[in-house]
Amino acid sequence: MKRQVTVNGKLREVEVPAGAVVETQPGVYSVMVGERSYEVRLSGSLAEVNGCAFELHIVDRREAPTGTSAAEQSGRREVKAPMPGKVVVVLVTEGQTVEPGQGLVVVEAMKMQNELKSPKTGLVTKISVKAGATVAAGEVLVTLE
Repeated sequence: MKRQVTVNGKLREVEVPAGAVVETQPGVYSVMVGERSYEVRLSGSLAEVNGCAFELHIVDRREAPTGTSAAEQSGRREVKAPMPGKVVVVLVTEGQTVEPGQGLVVVEAMKMQNELKSPKTGLVTKISVKAGATVAAGEVLVTLE
């Protein structure tokens, strides 16, 4: 099975052979690559592979970009917390124009700080959190138009 995966901000295509991944306990997987086994722990957008942490997003085929036309970039987008955590810093202000990949909010979860980035060029229309706030997984942090 082929999947598009963003690892630390870089889009990659990964092929996972059938039977190469076994869930050993909730959120913990054994992954065979060739003759080597890796322990992978998943929590929200974080993956820990044999003790090394990575920001990870598996691209759902329904949300995969098909192009970069203005129509595809338009519309309202909500940036949500990928997991429960604490807002460390808000990097933007309402009314500010942002570019794709620009940092919006830093959230700390599992003793790691994760910078959530803008998915598109747009205008920050609403900031729903403040530094120090505790957030739940899926909670809207920033709204872009």
